[in-house]
Amino acid sequence: MLFLKKDAKHLSKQIALGLTAMMLASGYSFAEAADNQTVEENLGDVVVTATRSHKREVDTPAATEVITAKEIKETGAQTAGEALAKVDGIAYGAFGQNGSAMGTMANDVNIRGVDNGTLVLVNGNPISWRGKYDLSAIPADTIERIEVVKGSGSVLYGSEAMAGVVNIITKKKAANTVTAGIGSAGQHHYAANVGDDRLVVHYDFNEWKHGIDASRTATTFGQTRTNVNHVKKQSAGINYSLNKNLDFLYGYYETEAKYDRYVTEVSSARAAARVGDLFNSRKYETKRHITQLNYHDKNWKAGLYWNDGTVESCGPTRLTSAGRRTNSLYNTREKNVTYGLDVQRRWKVSPRTSWIGGMSLQREIYQKLYAPSTPTAVDYGRNNWAAFVQLEEKFDAKNTGIFGVRETWTTGAWRDQNYHNFSASGQWLHKMDAANNLYVSVAQSFIMPTFSQMYGATDAGVPNPSLKPQKGINYETGWKQNHNNHQWKAAVFHMDIKDNIDATWNAARSQYTYNNEDFRNTGVELACDIKSQRPFSYHWGVTWQNPESKNAKKGYWDRKFGKVQLTGGITYKQGKLVSNLSGSYLCDRVQTPSAEHSFKAKPYFLTSWHTSYQPDAAQEITLTVRNVLNRHDVISHSSSTYYDAPASYMLNYTYKF
Repeated sequence: MLFLKKDAKHLSKQIALGLTAMMLASGYSFAEAADNQTVEENLGDVVVTATRSHKREVDTPAATEVITAKEIKETGAQTAGEALAKVDGIAYGAFGQNGSAMGTMANDVNIRGVDNGTLVLVNGNPISWRGKYDLSAIPADTIERIEVVKGSGSVLYGSEAMAGVVNIITKKKAANTVTAGIGSAGQHHYAANVGDDRLVVHYDFNEWKHGIDASRTATTFGQTRTNVNHVKKQSAGINYSLNKNLDFLYGYYETEAKYDRYVTEVSSARAAARVGDLFNSRKYETKRHITQLNYHDKNWKAGLYWNDGTVESCGPTRLTSAGRRTNSLYNTREKNVTYGLDVQRRWKVSPRTSWIGGMSLQREIYQKLYAPSTPTAVDYGRNNWAAFVQLEEKFDAKNTGIFGVRETWTTGAWRDQNYHNFSASGQWLHKMDAANNLYVSVAQSFIMPTFSQMYGATDAGVPNPSLKPQKGINYETGWKQNHNNHQWKAAVFHMDIKDNIDATWNAARSQYTYNNEDFRNTGVELACDIKSQRPFSYHWGVTWQNPESKNAKKGYWDRKFGKVQLTGGITYKQGKLVSNLSGSYLCDRVQTPSAEHSFKAKPYFLTSWHTSYQPDAAQEITLTVRNVLNRHDVISHSSSTYYDAPASYMLNYTYKF
């Protein structure tokens, strides 16, 4: 479309001018900024994401979680997804084990029951494509820390930040290591990290060859099971610090998985299907590029980014949903591109008063690429604009208020289907003493419909161009204590979401469509970390909540996910040995079909055991066991049933040079 190309060129010029203006407005050059900058080398328990400024976690008026590189290593997590799977208040949802993803049906980070409300950032820049992300493709070795902020973040970060924000901060220094590993079910792992204090170059490859039963699905003629095999994940990238103020990042991520679906039961006499027949076979491939240029000094932050990704699904179909024999090829392809600029400026007006103001520009492009199942190639685009401001006022030594507003609007959308939204937030922090703080937070949020929801992504998707943006409000009060080696956190929250966007499945037609519904959730969270110099350190957390949704087909509030989640872990350190056992238990849970009443589901218990031994400073041997109890748990939350992988192990050897 010609007007899309014109808009893209226009926005590109505006982004370039915006970045240039930001640099000139700072009043000095990059070199001068580096000389004047106050650098915090050791962030420790400092949180940046929650308020767009450096604050100790205990002084942050929000429910937050900081996962450091050290903690990620101790748990044996190999990807960002594994590191987040056992965080308090996060329900893990999956469409295949071991990080495999069925194309755009990637694994989700579900915060407080909202399955489409997590905004994922890398170094403060968005990486989502049409509301999706694949955290299993980001290697743990490249991560410096992960900041999780629960509750609405839309005033500071815009659409998608309805239930929370996950910010993955990458490493700026290399450890110079090579790793090789082997495990059960045909697992292989190879990785390398090289560089110096300014340059990091990394490569990571993971493979899971042998097939595992991933799901069971009811059909109109009986039942099928799906086997996932040949799961591959590889990534490569570079992170380069041009100077103290300017960083460049490029990352390439590729995932591949094959799903073979077989008939296990035939209940219809009219069906031609037989037990053991191949229903269909699908190979899903995802290729993504992430490029960033980030500037930061004492007062300014700016990020210039480009994300693009291509997803393809291909394979034969041998049976129809009614059990009739066919011989057709299924093949769909799509490409998503987002690029833009995010700029913020901080003003310290007085010892008590400070302001943060900024703006963001983003170009969003969605393309259905030509394929046998998509004979007509089309593309859509729009420009997303936003301006925000935040005031922080210290009223006295014990009380601080933070107030923010954001205006977001779109231009250039097809058929002029543009949106705008105004959001506001207010937070109050009361310091009881040096170790104890209380906070109260009220914040609005929103999510814009994506192109795939409005215009359809596959032949199974019925487009709904009339979708409304979903809007929500989050109420929360909490308490934090950081005393010696003990860190306590408690929070009570309630959220209401109007016009929540969810998919409704029509089994008779084997089609789904996106519709607006309502969502609400009330809950309590309590967690404790005990970090000791003694051999043992501990973590435990408990979440009680009651997520419910109501759509037009049901007309009443129906339960979702689970009510009670218990998380915990214990770490043992002695000399050259470190061992960690962790788990996440979700009970009183349900699976929720879109058109039928929810039904009870057994609790899941996700466990892992990781042990590392360093014979000397240059060598490390690690053993990771997943699903220690070898449970056959359902890890999906919709009417579809997807299982956790059986118990498995991975043995890695790392050499540091």
